[in-house]
Amino acid sequence: MWYFDPMYLLLVGPALLLGIVAQLMVSSAFGRYSRIRNSRGLTGAEAAQHLLLYNELGTVRLEGTSGRLSDHYDPRSDTLRLSMEVARTPSVAALGIVAHEVGHARQVHSGYGPMRWRAALVPVASIGSMAGPWLVFLGLLLRFGGLSWAGITLFSVAALFYLVTLPVELNASRRGLAMLEHSGLVVAEEMSGARAVLRAAAWTYVAALLTAVLQLLYFISLVGGGRRRR
Repeated sequence: MWYFDPMYLLLVGPALLLGIVAQLMVSSAFGRYSRIRNSRGLTGAEAAQHLLLYNELGTVRLEGTSGRLSDHYDPRSDTLRLSMEVARTPSVAALGIVAHEVGHARQVHSGYGPMRWRAALVPVASIGSMAGPWLVFLGLLLRFGGLSWAGITLFSVAALFYLVTLPVELNASRRGLAMLEHSGLVVAEEMSGARAVLRAAAWTYVAALLTAVLQLLYFISLVGGGRRRR
């Protein structure tokens, strides 16, 4: 089977390892700064309400969601969803995460181009990430190169999605940190903590992009190599 291919581990393995390290960095930074109370004593939910009003985003709904670090902004319903740990905790980490998600809301409401591009890629990227690899290997099994290249094309859209996602996420963090500072929600000492949490999260997106690109190159090498052998 393809997943036992040493070439796959050699090519994609470093990116997968980076992803694991990035997740550990996020957990470490979040755990550390979740234990530090912010100076104004605001929970994540209270900070979200403040930042939404500060950015004149009164139409954005605020809801809770299950799971740890599952916080996200849903542009389809214009809803900001916070995990219970963030929503109820008056920590420095909660401020950083909330500011990042409000940054996404600000992107949508200001017509930020890359955010629109990412939203447009979501349907095809979702299909490509799941069906693409299967089509590649089915085409190899049936010796039908066209099917394999169709899978590669589909998967390339998923890789493109991660390529667009990285600047979107970095921009949301920059917006979030700026609004924390300018709105007066944090003191100078707290900015470093919020920045550390978001910097750690950024590495998860870097790892996801590298993994997708290296997987794409692996698929191309398989199909291209098979053609040369024939």
